[in-house]
Amino acid sequence: MRLRIIVPTLLAGLCLLAPMANAELSTIESPTPSADWQHTEQQAKGQTVYFNAWGGSTQVNNYLDWATKELQARYGITLKQVKVADIAETVNRIQAEKTARNTQNGSADLLWVNGENFNVLKQNGLLYGPFAPSLPNWRWVDKKLPVTQDFTVPTYGFEAPWGVGQLVFIHDMHTMPNPPADLSALLNYAKVHPGRLTYPRPPQFHGSSFLKTALIGLTSGVALDKPVDPATFQRDTAPLWAYLDALHPYLWRQGKVFPNSDAQMIQMLNDNELDMAITFNPGIAPAAIAAGSLPPDAKTYALNQGALTNVHFLAIPFNARAKPAAQVVINFLMSPEAQARKADGAHWGDPSILDVAHLPAGQKALFKDRKPLFNAVAEPHPSWQVALDAEWQKRYGH
Repeated sequence: MRLRIIVPTLLAGLCLLAPMANAELSTIESPTPSADWQHTEQQAKGQTVYFNAWGGSTQVNNYLDWATKELQARYGITLKQVKVADIAETVNRIQAEKTARNTQNGSADLLWVNGENFNVLKQNGLLYGPFAPSLPNWRWVDKKLPVTQDFTVPTYGFEAPWGVGQLVFIHDMHTMPNPPADLSALLNYAKVHPGRLTYPRPPQFHGSSFLKTALIGLTSGVALDKPVDPATFQRDTAPLWAYLDALHPYLWRQGKVFPNSDAQMIQMLNDNELDMAITFNPGIAPAAIAAGSLPPDAKTYALNQGALTNVHFLAIPFNARAKPAAQVVINFLMSPEAQARKADGAHWGDPSILDVAHLPAGQKALFKDRKPLFNAVAEPHPSWQVALDAEWQKRYGH
């Protein structure tokens, strides 16, 4: 969904965010809708929002089809999903538009983004805002979740939380009733069942996330919440490369070829070509089974160390043409109704970012069947993903 960025960091772009640099988020939070929200909805009516979002999931696309109908009926907004394989493509395009001094008529109005992509957008002054705390549905957001930090980087209200992702593994209970519980067991399983395991090729997001999961599980005492220190990077990551050196010969196609995406892995699992697949959606199984894209006994689970966990966000480019409508779309997608449908395994299964316990009774009832999250492991600083991807390419990318 989200790959490594190739856009250079432009320090000059920080000027757009400079007023927020030393601000505490509490100074811009508001538990009530902004006074001009009704005016925002009036401005939004009749606008078209080009929503650049990962398009690799049938469940996600079907959910956005539903949202498109609701937004048109309720607010007179036309939502156009621009399906991308990698949101970095959109980030690069926005950067090119800024270079060309296109400050009013951008090609994207709304982005599904997080991690290093957000970090690049923020550093280069490519975001509109802050807007998130002024949204009426911000009041229901669970502030215990990392909704004001994105991979350790403060958001300062320049993106709004949409859902919770956890890196988990999918297995077929019929063919693999006892999946590997930790990284050591994963390596042993690969040796006993050569060719039945693999992971997506970095810098594809799920592949990069597997590298981070392995790094976290194999190291201790490394400050992963801080930027990478080039002087100690090789020492800090040595256990990871030793593990992959041992693992790769036993992977699918001897670790010389890797799947291009998590979707390809899921298809391979469904075709009985693999014994496990990777996903960042812990609730994917019911809808995928119903759609025929996973076997009937498919389950998700996390390693004993916990699941790499992050919040994914919605952001508005600095040069979006439909900023009022983009805000209305985001507010709707954060609403209890939309969040409950998204969290429903029959539709998408993506966990909600709302504090359900504090919702009104009628809305709380919408979440009665929600599943608990796996034990969460925090994301490293975005620089670790960039560095790991680059080192992986040097070692295994040929």
